[in-house]
Amino acid sequence: MARVNVEIGKRPFDVACEPGQEGFLKAAAALLDAEATELSAQIGRLPEQRMLLMAGLMLADKMATLRIQLAQAEEKLAQLAENQTGNDPGRLDAASLSILNRLVERGEELAALGR
Repeated sequence: MARVNVEIGKRPFDVACEPGQEGFLKAAAALLDAEATELSAQIGRLPEQRMLLMAGLMLADKMATLRIQLAQAEEKLAQLAENQTGNDPGRLDAASLSILNRLVERGEELAALGR
């Protein structure tokens, strides 16, 4: 097991992870730390358990919102693809490309949250 030191809400944590997963763990900890920092700025210092719970719930809420947006973007993309059946399938208009780019960005954000 690899060990990683992370800081969440100005509190240090020593966490074990599989070898090679250190970068993902640090990225996940950075997301949790950002939520904990925002929470502390709004509410003030909280007990560790409460801070971690609230920060985790805030991240879960963001992830749920991203999943909904991803599903909506996929649906819109499918509709656009269906509407373009008579056109050259190799060419996408600017609106389709924009939606596709947002879909990719949302997918990457979801992937980062799920790691």
